Amino acid sequence: MEVIETGIQDLLILKPKIFEDPRGYFFESYNRNAFLNAGINVDFVQDNQSLSQKGVLRGLHFQNPPYDQGKLVRVINGSVLDIGVDIRKNSPTYGKHYSVILDGREKLMFWVPSGFAHGFLTLEDDTIFAYKCTNFYNKASEVSIAFNDPDLGINWGIDHPILSDKDREGIAFSSFKSPFI
Repeated sequence: MEVIETGIQDLLILKPKIFEDPRGYFFESYNRNAFLNAGINVDFVQDNQSLSQKGVLRGLHFQNPPYDQGKLVRVINGSVLDIGVDIRKNSPTYGKHYSVILDGREKLMFWVPSGFAHGFLTLEDDTIFAYKCTNFYNKASEVSIAFNDPDLGINWGIDHPILSDKDREGIAFSSFKSPFI
């Protein structure tokens, strides 16, 4: 597995070794030893998967401590524009974001640790998105920051994404008080 730094501390792109032959392909989507060697020492407790059509935007989400989550995200089928936003108030990159295209062909993975808000926009129909989480889902601790907040300056490349009510009502970044150091 190749580890690619993003310029934001702890936010990483992971490129697995893919073994292909006429039958198809094989790769390890998770190997604890490889993650430890990359400096990612976490225990995953929950796997999630979603199916979305083109133009669906989910995010920017996180959970407040003590229910905060690190997420290892990847795309099984289709493609997404994936975003991680640093919400660690003492970080030199607080409020900065990183974007990466994840797809089912290249099989890149994105490590989004605790202290980051996360979101994605589907770029193709029938996109299957998968993520491993370091903590269980807790609805009462979940927060959604406005995906289109001008202070974040994220270029999603879409004028009218398909949104849930929760994502339509995301809080402004300027009024956000981060619980993360």
